[in-house]
Amino acid sequence: MPGRTGGKLLADALVAQGVTHAFCVPGESYLDLLDGLYAVRNRLQLVTCRFEAGAVHMAEAYGKLTGKPGVAIVTRGPGACHAAIGVHVAFQDSTPLVLLVGQIPVEETDRESFQEVDYRKMFGPLAKWVTQIDDEKRIPELMAHAFDVATSGRPGPVVVAISEEMQKRLASVPDIGPAEVLPPHPAPDALPRVMKMLAEAERPLVVLGGSRWSAQGKADIRDWLLANDLPVSVAFRRMGLFDGTSPNYVGDLGVGADGGLVAKAKESDLILAIGTRIGEPVSQGYTLLDMAGATPIVHVYPDQAEIGRVYRPALGIVSELNAFAAAAKAAGAVKKPAWSAWTKELRALRVAQATPPDYEGPLNLAVALQALEKELPADTIFTTDAGNFATWPNRFMHFGEKQDFLGPTNGAMGYAVPAAIGAKITYPDRAVIGFVGDGGFLMTGQEIATAFHHAVNPVILVFNNQMYGTIRMYQERTYPARVSGTALTNPDFAKFIEAFGGHGEIVETTEQLVPAVKRALASGKPAVVEVRTNPEQVTNRATIADLRAQAQKAAGVAAPVPAQAARTPAPRRTGPRPR
Repeated sequence: MPGRTGGKLLADALVAQGVTHAFCVPGESYLDLLDGLYAVRNRLQLVTCRFEAGAVHMAEAYGKLTGKPGVAIVTRGPGACHAAIGVHVAFQDSTPLVLLVGQIPVEETDRESFQEVDYRKMFGPLAKWVTQIDDEKRIPELMAHAFDVATSGRPGPVVVAISEEMQKRLASVPDIGPAEVLPPHPAPDALPRVMKMLAEAERPLVVLGGSRWSAQGKADIRDWLLANDLPVSVAFRRMGLFDGTSPNYVGDLGVGADGGLVAKAKESDLILAIGTRIGEPVSQGYTLLDMAGATPIVHVYPDQAEIGRVYRPALGIVSELNAFAAAAKAAGAVKKPAWSAWTKELRALRVAQATPPDYEGPLNLAVALQALEKELPADTIFTTDAGNFATWPNRFMHFGEKQDFLGPTNGAMGYAVPAAIGAKITYPDRAVIGFVGDGGFLMTGQEIATAFHHAVNPVILVFNNQMYGTIRMYQERTYPARVSGTALTNPDFAKFIEAFGGHGEIVETTEQLVPAVKRALASGKPAVVEVRTNPEQVTNRATIADLRAQAQKAAGVAAPVPAQAARTPAPRRTGPRPR
C-alpha cells in the first residue's frame, strides 16, 4: 500500500465518511490537509468562509438539514476560540458536527508555543468528545470514531485537533468507512404502554423536538399524532418538525411562548415529550412541570442519560426518533379518545395568539409576515437569529410541512446569516430566508461575502430597531428609563449588500415587505431586506412604555412614567427611501 501524508489521509478519511461539504477559514496549521482536500476537490466541496464562528454555523446548519455531521475546519488558537460559539450551538441543539482544529507541533507542547491551546480542556464542556491526532497511522481509526460519536445517542459536536507535523509524515494504512448500525428501537412493550396511558388521559399534550428527523420519520409521527387527534406543540425553535397550518398544531413552547399555552400545559394530565430534552426554554425556566413527576411524562429520547435527568418520567423510552415514529404509527389510534374538545381548545388559543393586533405605526410586522408566508415556496428554508425580533415569526407565521426552520436553541446571536448561507449551499434549489436583528447581523453579516464567493443567493431580512432589543426589554423591566449599553448605531443595510454587488431593499410600511422580498428572490443575487421596525414596540406583546409602567407599579411608585415621556424617539433615518 503506497504511503500517504497525514494531510492526505485526513482528506481521504472525510471522503470515506461520506462528507460532501467542509466549511473552513484557512490556516497555516493545516496546510497539508488543505493540500489533501485539493486532491479530492471533485468529491468534496471546500467552502471558504470569512470568520470561524460563521464557518461552524454553516456546518451546523448543514448538520441540521441533512442529519449527517457538518464538518468545519479552523486553525489553532484564535481560530479555535472563534469556532467555540458554533460548537456550543451544536451541543445544545444536539446537532451532529465534526470540527477539525490545526494544532502546534507536538514536540512544542507545554511551552506556550505560538497559538498553543489544550483543546481537550478548552472544548471538554462544549463537545461530546475531544481528541488529538499525533500519530498519522491512527487517522482513519480516530476520524471514523469521531463521526460515530457525533451521530450516536444524543447527537452533538466532536472536536479533533490535528498536530502540524503529523500531517506531513507518511503512513500506509487503509481508509475506514462508516459503520452500518441499526438504530435503537422502542422496547417491545413500550408502545402498548404508551397507548394505555393515552387511553386513560383526558388532557394530553405532545411536545415535539430533537434532531436528525428524516422526512419519513416526520411523516410517520405526523400520521400517528393526527390519527389520535393529539394537540401538538413544538420545542424551542423546532417549528420545522410539524405543520403549523394543521388543526392539531397548538404553538411553540420556548422563549416568548403564549401564556395561554403555558397555562394549559400545566393543566395537562399526560405529557408526551418526543425528542425534546425538556430543557430550560421548553420548561419555562423549569417551572412548567413538577420534577418529581406529579404530571405523568412519557419521555422518548435516543440517549438514556437524558431521560430523567431533570424531570422524572412515568415512562422513559430509549429510541432513535424515526424508529419510534414508525413504531407509533404501527400502534394505531386510541378508540374513542376523551380529549377532542381539549385539542380544539388549545388550537383556538393558537389561532387567537396568531391573530395580528393593531400595532401602532406604518409597519404592522405581524400582518406583513403573514402576507409574506403566502408568497413563499412550500419548501422554503428559514433561519433565525437570537433576539426579540425572532418571536414575531414564531408567533405569527405558520411554517408548512415541507419547510425547514433552523435556529440556535442556545441563543447565539450571529447565527442566522451564516446558517442561511450554509443552507443555500446544502440545498441550492430551495429558497432560503434568514431572519436577523440589526445587532446579530453586524456580528457575522460579513459572511455574505461567502455567499458571493460560492454563488448562492439567500435573502436576509434585517429587523432594525437600533438597539439590543432583548436586553433593553429586561433593562426596562428592572431599571426603567435608565438606558445603558443597549442603543446601536447602524449603517444603511441596503447599501451594505449593494457594495458587494447584491440586491438591497428598505421596508418601512406593511405593504412594502412582500414586494421587496419578491424582488429580492427574483434578483438571483444575495439580498438584504432591511425592515425598519418601531423601536417603541420592543416585543410583540409590549411597548417600552408598557414595560416602564409595569416596573413602576411593581416598585410601588404611585405615578408611572407618562407614556409620552417613556417612548423612545424613532431613530433618525438616512440613506435611500424604500424602493
